[in-house]
Amino acid sequence: MLLSKGCEHGLRSMLYLSLRENGEYVSIREIGDALDISSTFLTKVFQELNDAGLVDSRRGRYGGVTLAREPDGITLYQIVAAVDGESLFTECVLGLPGCGKEKPCPLHREWARQRDQLELMFRRMTMKEMADRAIDRNIRITAEAIIDEMMASEDREEQE
Repeated sequence: MLLSKGCEHGLRSMLYLSLRENGEYVSIREIGDALDISSTFLTKVFQELNDAGLVDSRRGRYGGVTLAREPDGITLYQIVAAVDGESLFTECVLGLPGCGKEKPCPLHREWARQRDQLELMFRRMTMKEMADRAIDRNIRITAEAIIDEMMASEDREEQE
């Protein structure tokens, strides 16, 4: 895959937070358990997201992480750049130094077109759009059907 495991986990974790009540702090352990990701590994990913200003964190009993801004203000590109850097959108797919128009690799022309399309999609797609799609289409974000569980939990809270 083109994205590191850390970046994949970052994207899934940010989607998880986007599906939660805005401003609600969620423990990294809860996120890790829900998404079947090591909380130790996830802590490192959230440090990168925090450093990039995409999440806020709070220590203590009621601590955890939350989105630093509304989901419609966070793009996939920002998450990828925070965790993996921007090399996916700038470097040779074969990792050859100096690859470019003047000294292309065998895949340069095709990769450059695909890379530009990928960057455009990542820059346009927000976490709100991802969350809306997950809810509207009942798409799973983990091995379990977590969206159903989250929606049922919210319904129970509203009824109380």
